[in-house]
Amino acid sequence: MESEKIVKALKEGRLYEAKGLITKEIDMLSDEELKEVLEVAEEKAREYEDLELYKIVTYYYAEFLGIDKLVEFEEFARKKGFEGLMELADLYDLLGFPEKALETYREILKNERDPEKLGEAYFGIATVHEELQEYDKALEMIKKTIENLEKSTNREKLLRAKIYEGYLIFEAGEKVKAKEKLARLLPEVPRGELKAQIHLAFEEIFEDEENYEAAMQECLYALLEARGTNFFEIAFDSLVDLIWQLMLEDDFEEIYNSMPMFKAAIPEFEGFFEGVRRIALYKDGKIGREDVSEIITKVKDERLASILEFLGEAEL
Repeated sequence: MESEKIVKALKEGRLYEAKGLITKEIDMLSDEELKEVLEVAEEKAREYEDLELYKIVTYYYAEFLGIDKLVEFEEFARKKGFEGLMELADLYDLLGFPEKALETYREILKNERDPEKLGEAYFGIATVHEELQEYDKALEMIKKTIENLEKSTNREKLLRAKIYEGYLIFEAGEKVKAKEKLARLLPEVPRGELKAQIHLAFEEIFEDEENYEAAMQECLYALLEARGTNFFEIAFDSLVDLIWQLMLEDDFEEIYNSMPMFKAAIPEFEGFFEGVRRIALYKDGKIGREDVSEIITKVKDERLASILEFLGEAEL
């Protein structure tokens, strides 16, 4: 059972692994299993003083079990200075308290002089304004992020901010300018997660333009760049979202014509991609139901199988 694997990792102090497992498997756990996982995770988060794990625990208690542990986390986080306040602001935002998140980020700005930390705080403020669809304010804050990070030695955070700036320009309605900004960053950014972020930004732009073939290709590039990183799950979820959108629009041909390239490039997920292809063929009236059921039963990964069932709307 996945809950046992998570609890084992927590008890053995493998917190980084446990955080990844919790995030990935959260939807597969029953309330009873989740409660057990969160109880152990809270204990270990306090023992190891792991702010990120404690934030995850507090969020999932509220989101999935309706249990409010925010006060306890606030007390814990405020004792940890800058890092604690950053995690607290992020948690406020996750729980739907954007004004409290902004207040906390502004508190950091008053007390910090280090340009890298100031850059992180301005970045956080930009994300809150984006979620509120206040794109002009978000762009203003991301420019302050870049100004501060240019004074620091952390090139990765600077590049991440510049990628986000390109995405915000798209959100503000300037697609041509956004493409130009993101394309200029492609040669600068090293292979891996950051390059995957650029491809996902392009994916959203092309999807918005209803250029679904290009959007599919950008998803593939993002997955290949994110391979071996924690960002792979985000890229994979973006692909699933795009497939679902195409199914809602009855654009089945784009799906089944795209899946062979995913199978070729990422053979370890071949069964899943073949399942998606057959679901699209079935919905387009090209094959029978039994052809779909056959492949779904061969997908042993429980999460991937559940995604296929979701894409098939459980009718298969």
